[in-house]
Amino acid sequence: MIRTPPGWGADMLSQIYHSITTTSHDEGWQRAERASTAPAVRRIGLADLRWALARGMEDFGASRTDVIFLCVIYPLLGLLLARLASGYNMLPLVFPLASGFALIGPLAAVGLNDMSRRRELGLSAGLADAFGVFRSPSIRGIMLLGVVLMGLFLFWLVLSNAVYNLTLGPLPPESLSGFVHDVLYTTAGRTMAVVGIGAGFLFAVVAFTISVVSFPMLLDRDVSLETAVRTSVKVVQRNPLTMAAWGLIIAASLVIGSIPLLLGLIFVMPVLGHATWHLYRRVVPR
Repeated sequence: MIRTPPGWGADMLSQIYHSITTTSHDEGWQRAERASTAPAVRRIGLADLRWALARGMEDFGASRTDVIFLCVIYPLLGLLLARLASGYNMLPLVFPLASGFALIGPLAAVGLNDMSRRRELGLSAGLADAFGVFRSPSIRGIMLLGVVLMGLFLFWLVLSNAVYNLTLGPLPPESLSGFVHDVLYTTAGRTMAVVGIGAGFLFAVVAFTISVVSFPMLLDRDVSLETAVRTSVKVVQRNPLTMAAWGLIIAASLVIGSIPLLLGLIFVMPVLGHATWHLYRRVVPR
C-alpha cells in the first residue's frame, strides 16, 4: 500500500516514541558488572581503517533509506546556521560554524553507532531503533560527554570571533567578496587565517582524542564516562599515526561532503558513524 507523506511521518514518529519509551530485553543492554579500569587496546594499521570503512558502507547500504532520512537534518541545520550567521552581520563565523561541526560530529553519530551495534547483534536497525539509544544504561555519560563537546564548540566560536576582532574587526565585513579579499590579500587577514586554523586544529585534536571510541564504548559496555574517555585517549596514544590518518579521513570526508551545499553529509555522516563503531570493535577487544 502506498502511504502519503503525512501518514508515513506520523507512523514513523509513533515508532520512534515507542522505541524511546519501551524497554526490551533483547537489545543487548544486559551487561556485566561495571568495570573500573580501562580495557586493553590493540595496535591497528591502515588496513584496519579500510576494513572499518568497508563495514560502515555495508551498514549504510543495509539501512540506506532510514539512515538518509535521519541524516538529512545535518545539512539542513548547517545551512540554517550559515543563513542566520550571514543575516546578522556574523559572516566571519560562517566558516567556524561549518568547521566546528566536526567537534560535535561524534555526538551526532551516536544513533548510527547504535544501529551498527544492533545489526551486529542481529536485531532490527531502522530509523526508529536509532532513538533507542536514549534507553542505554550509559545515557547520562553519553549526554555529559555531549555537553563537553558542545562546550568546546561554543568556546571555538567565541575564540574565532575574538581572533577576527583582533585582526580584521571589530566592524563586520561590508560584503562577502570584500571579506574574502581581506583574508587572502591583507596581512591581518592572513594572520587571522593562520591563528584560526591553528586554534581549530588544537580544538579538533582534543575533541577527537577524548571521543574517538568513547561513545561506542558507552553503548557497548557498562563503564563510567571517565573509563571511556581514558580508553579513547589510550587508543590515540597507542596508535598515533593510524589515529592521525583516521582524523584526516574524517576531516577530508566532511570537507568533500560539505562542498555541494552540505548535501554530501547525508552520505558521508552515516558511513563515518557506522565505521566508527567497527573501528572501536577493532581496537578495543572484548
